[in-house]
Amino acid sequence: MFDIDLWREIFQSINKNRTRSLLSGFTVTFAILLFTVLFGIANGLNNTFAKEFVDDAANAVFIRSGTTTKPYKGLQAGRKIQFKNEDYQYIKTDFEENVEYITSRIYKDVVASYKNEKNNYSLRAVHPDHQYLEKTKVYKGRYINQRDMDLKTKVIVIGKLVKEDLFLKSDPIGKYVNLSGISYKVVGVFSDDGGDNEERLVYMPLTTAQLVYGNNDYVDQINLTYNPKLDFNEAIDFSLDLEKKLKERFFVAANDQRAVRVFNMAMQNKGINQMTSVLGILILVIGLGTLIAGIVGISNIMIFIVKERTKEIGIRKALGASPKSIVSIILIESILITTIAGYFGLLLGVGILEWVGPSLKTYFITNPSVSTQLVVSATLTLIGAGALAGYLPAKKASKIKPIVALRDD
Repeated sequence: MFDIDLWREIFQSINKNRTRSLLSGFTVTFAILLFTVLFGIANGLNNTFAKEFVDDAANAVFIRSGTTTKPYKGLQAGRKIQFKNEDYQYIKTDFEENVEYITSRIYKDVVASYKNEKNNYSLRAVHPDHQYLEKTKVYKGRYINQRDMDLKTKVIVIGKLVKEDLFLKSDPIGKYVNLSGISYKVVGVFSDDGGDNEERLVYMPLTTAQLVYGNNDYVDQINLTYNPKLDFNEAIDFSLDLEKKLKERFFVAANDQRAVRVFNMAMQNKGINQMTSVLGILILVIGLGTLIAGIVGISNIMIFIVKERTKEIGIRKALGASPKSIVSIILIESILITTIAGYFGLLLGVGILEWVGPSLKTYFITNPSVSTQLVVSATLTLIGAGALAGYLPAKKASKIKPIVALRDD
């Protein structure tokens, strides 16, 4: 049952002892504030890493060709390495167990026009699997399929911003776009979390591009995703073996770093995971240390408060107050102060993160925020500690005889 007299007495006690109450509250506020800011910054770093690779598959491998820088087996340096369809097929067949999706790429710059609208775009000629490597989201129509590849059809899939540039508000599906003098049918429109640059792309079947632009079987790049069942170390070993085999295939020296380059996201992801794990442990240790410091601070203050109120407790007992009522008033006061201070610390911490958040992008911290559940749990821990810190000395003091309490100095 709600006892208004009890709560009036508690607020009077708090108001009468403002310095003591402020000291108790400050300890909790500072602990929760620091806890919130630390975990917010840690989450901001994780958000940066996640955003950096949001538009590529996490298990992607990029294979690029270049120019040899070292002579090898009688061949001079300066040779241009050119990938072909047969190299794509070699990787797909010989490394089948370790390959999930695979595509070749051809890059072109085109002038696209439809009716009175015209603009310059980048064109990528790809295999159907490319959709999964780039996390392309087709929201209208369809993507390139194997039938397009087999028949070398003149179809394209355009990015969301290409659609807005050329077609404005009209539906592009089934319409024909002129790409540098050749008409192509639009069969799909896609969006991409990578942003504007990715949504200003045009995709077409790789075989169509090979026929139209040179009538050859050359490709500029080969990309794939490794089997997701591989762990980081297995994935890295796979890409190293792949690089070694490709260098042997093109007669490239093992220490030539520019002729055939294989970049595996597993290497980067492994480093990021290790760094975020270490950072997470560090933040957790500091956060727990902050909470422990807060708990110790509350305990010391509560012990002092009970000691200071020994005479008051003696008078209460002399007037007939029960030990239970003495403990409850001190306990409720402790919980009330801790709760209000904890909530204030949470608000202050979230406010600071929102205030400094935009400026932290310079330090690779994106959208620093903290889980409400985590901070509430930390606050409840401090409240529990405050309650325990108040209960033990209050319980002890409630057992003191009134005459002894009144004599206490």
